[in-house]
Amino acid sequence: MDAVITYVNGNDPVWKKDYEKTTNVPVMEKRFRDWGTLKYLLRGIQYKMPFINNVYLVVSHPSQVPEWVDRSVLNIVLHKDIIPEEYLPTFNCNPIEMHLHRIPGLDEEYLYFNDDMFPVGDCRPEDFFRDGRPVIGYYRHIIASGMYKKICRNSDRLARKALGMRPSCLFTRPQHICSPMLKSQCEELYAMVEDEIRKTSATRTRTDENLNQYLFLDYMNYKGLVLHHKISNKHFSVAVASPDSLRSFLMAPTRNLVCINDVHLSEDRYEALHDAILSAFEAAFPDKSEFEL
Repeated sequence: MDAVITYVNGNDPVWKKDYEKTTNVPVMEKRFRDWGTLKYLLRGIQYKMPFINNVYLVVSHPSQVPEWVDRSVLNIVLHKDIIPEEYLPTFNCNPIEMHLHRIPGLDEEYLYFNDDMFPVGDCRPEDFFRDGRPVIGYYRHIIASGMYKKICRNSDRLARKALGMRPSCLFTRPQHICSPMLKSQCEELYAMVEDEIRKTSATRTRTDENLNQYLFLDYMNYKGLVLHHKISNKHFSVAVASPDSLRSFLMAPTRNLVCINDVHLSEDRYEALHDAILSAFEAAFPDKSEFEL
């Protein structure tokens, strides 16, 4: 299987210029802040997921790729390589996710990572796919409070519609961790609902009318292709996590994967958390990966 990572460095002046020109608003710092952790995601994939064949880093511009990356090993995919030109530039993760399956040469089985998700324990292929079927846990919701859950509900409803299922007041939400995807199923659904996907791809920043990559997981789930079993993971929000709790977990993880979710922080708190996370990651993964120069 392959791995796909979407990445944004909000400090990149080329990217910032495009963002401010397109949106006419200042960059939303917490959404696009680069914590300097990409190298540890790549180290985690190499040392904790040795079964991964190819890794693809999806970015908007060549200037987004960190200087330490070995481009002869890490496959760089630009938005223009997979997203229709009329929807670019985009600063919305959702239309990017809708087009990841179009990466040239991508394996049938692939794991999709946001850049705040990290393998920290020894993983096995069967943790994510078994006999060609994705493995992931699900939650059920009635109330769609906030933009994120509204987008999840939109995705669930469109997956049901594509399969001719009745509407429901309930909607599902997969675990917020790396997503096991089947390229052929993504292609199949994309062809069925391309008009709806294209319509929502036109928004340059996130709105509660968007779809997200859960559309593909929900589609596979309602087709009976998904095995319901939770991926071993821990979720931290930097809004409430202490530097000590993050450091302790990263140094002695009790789960195989971790998501460290960014929020708006004071500068002092950001610096404390940033230093704790980087020092713990460096201690846990001291050796460079093949993706680093």
